[in-house]
Amino acid sequence: MEIKIKAIHFDATEKLQQFVNKKVEKLLKHHEEITDAEVTLKVVKPETAMNKEAGIKLALPQAADLFASKTADTFEEAIDLAVDALKRQLEKARKDK
Repeated sequence: MEIKIKAIHFDATEKLQQFVNKKVEKLLKHHEEITDAEVTLKVVKPETAMNKEAGIKLALPQAADLFASKTADTFEEAIDLAVDALKRQLEKARKDK
């Protein structure tokens, strides 16, 4: 699986990129056929709480792309929430097969 990380209006640290890769790779346990993942990180309206947004789009063969976007106080928390939402979508997609 190829993971692309886009940081909009800021530079993602190496630590944040490693965190994203680790979390997104865990989604392979729920669905082995994920071909690639696109992670978009952006700061929404600076100087406010809950201003870190993480969007994750997964490409699956013979299926519609899955997408989850969450906003939280930190990118790590937003990524965790988005990954959890995608786990549920992947389990539902597997049951629908």
